[in-house]
Amino acid sequence: MSILVIGVNHRSGPLSVLERVTIAPTDVPKAVDGLVRLDNVREVVVLSTCNRTEIYAVAERFHGAYADILDFLCDLGDIAPDELHPHLYSEHDDGAVAHLFEVAAGLDSAVIGESEILGQLRQAWQVAQREGGARSTLNLLFRHAVGVGKRARTETGIARGTASVSHAAVEMAVDHHGSMAGRRVALVGAGSMGEGIAVALHGAGVDDVMVVNRSPERGQALADRVNGRALGMDRLREALEASDVVLTSTGAGEPVVTADVVRELDRAGRPLLFVDIAVPRDVAPEIADLPHVSVLDLEDLITWAERGRSERFAEVDRVAVIVAEEVERFGLEAAALQAAPLVSSLRRRAEELRAAELSRHATRIGQLDDDQREMIDAITRGLVAKLLHEPSVRLRTQAGTPQGERNAAAVADLFDLG
Repeated sequence: MSILVIGVNHRSGPLSVLERVTIAPTDVPKAVDGLVRLDNVREVVVLSTCNRTEIYAVAERFHGAYADILDFLCDLGDIAPDELHPHLYSEHDDGAVAHLFEVAAGLDSAVIGESEILGQLRQAWQVAQREGGARSTLNLLFRHAVGVGKRARTETGIARGTASVSHAAVEMAVDHHGSMAGRRVALVGAGSMGEGIAVALHGAGVDDVMVVNRSPERGQALADRVNGRALGMDRLREALEASDVVLTSTGAGEPVVTADVVRELDRAGRPLLFVDIAVPRDVAPEIADLPHVSVLDLEDLITWAERGRSERFAEVDRVAVIVAEEVERFGLEAAALQAAPLVSSLRRRAEELRAAELSRHATRIGQLDDDQREMIDAITRGLVAKLLHEPSVRLRTQAGTPQGERNAAAVADLFDLG
């Protein structure tokens, strides 16, 4: 049994590849359900964000699971294995555990230490639990990962400064314009990223924000938080004509702003900046070639974020120590978890023998009163528990070691536990 991660992220592949294998939030449950039904996959969690698409699995057979998941990603992106493979990375066992812990700690993000990944990781885990993809091993793994993420941000300064993609998007717009004061801004998308952008815009002193969203209620709720205005997607063109800056973060899966729409805008030559942090992109790439229009996307954000990394790089080594400690700790707990079935079988066999022995003397025991029968039951239960306590503890604490493997084999053989 192996823990495996296979994925593509902002470092391993270009945006054009990453957006092809991105899985929309509404499609993640279906992906989990399909993957966990594969012959070689026992458990699975799908993590798909603007920075990465990763499949975490507990594999019956490593190579079989790898091939199955590779086929899934190729089908998802309608991409040939030879085209995808150069951008793919994979890790197994301790390497996979360490990778997830680094993701949770923000070490693997475009913006080092960013905080949004923890919420995304929790959401991916919750979806997998609901769909039957995460069970004992991945539940233990992702519970540890959330703890690592919290510990890294509490015990180090990894999250100091700009520590979210949404805040970085706004700071990139500020950097482009020099100031956002007096700028009219449209925010397209009111999901979790949109909320982060809205808060950052408010902090940057923007007081004229239009929130454009498919759901009027959600758009209005976000607009109310920043004293802005809410518009439906049917009024997107109106928002584009009125804005100086447009930030997009929908989960549409295809461009919501097309080149034809931008060409038809009546802007009298006023410059327009798009900051698109959606994956797949919300703003059609060819818009960048139109006059008076600038487009910044996730690849630009990654380049921009490199400038601020030096402030947090000093903390990376401290976070790496935390990750290493937690990988070792997870290994011990996972080994103990693997010993649990053997311990349960041992205790079940002992209880069967105790019950059979009491049944053999049922006639004589039946002559006793209730208090006496309860006392015999308590004495025999206590005796079995005390006899099995030390073997159970040793099986758990030594699991995963050569001594533990020898002890487990001996117990299984001596008590015929199969």
